Amino acid sequence: MRRRLLALLIVAAVSGAVAGTVANAKGRPQQGRARIPALPALTEVANRCPVPAAFRSAFNRASRATGLPLAMLVAVGQIESNLTANARSRADARGLLQVLPSTAAAFRLDVNRPASNVLAGARYLSQLLAQFHSTDLALAAYNAGPTAVARAGGAPTQETLDYVANVTSLWRELRGCR
Repeated sequence: MRRRLLALLIVAAVSGAVAGTVANAKGRPQQGRARIPALPALTEVANRCPVPAAFRSAFNRASRATGLPLAMLVAVGQIESNLTANARSRADARGLLQVLPSTAAAFRLDVNRPASNVLAGARYLSQLLAQFHSTDLALAAYNAGPTAVARAGGAPTQETLDYVANVTSLWRELRGCR
């Protein structure tokens, strides 16, 4: 079924390519035939979801519970801790999603249990999205804190700008993550 759907999408995309003006990667107009990006094979998409099997169900549950895309949560976990359950920062943020004990406690979750850690991080990120109404600002607040982002009117440091760019880039790469 998936292979048929993929084949249909490829045929539709190829037949839909027409001559005319299209935007290049930098958003500038360019003349010529629209280029169709290569669609990855189904196994390639599955392989682009680098969640260790031990944590896959925790990420899936957190995604379903918060409505956040799985790929976004995996990207945050990858950038925050390299998906290491016992990671700990100098600020005492812990676990896969580098959640502070006080943040986890506010959600009545245990920061030291991987499934709770992922759910706490997802709930916190969801809360930040509701507060800032912007993915970039929510990610900046996840990294630097909501007070710093509100005070600066955006990412307060270059480190936070880099963090947002890294998470966003990885999130885009993982968009087929299931």
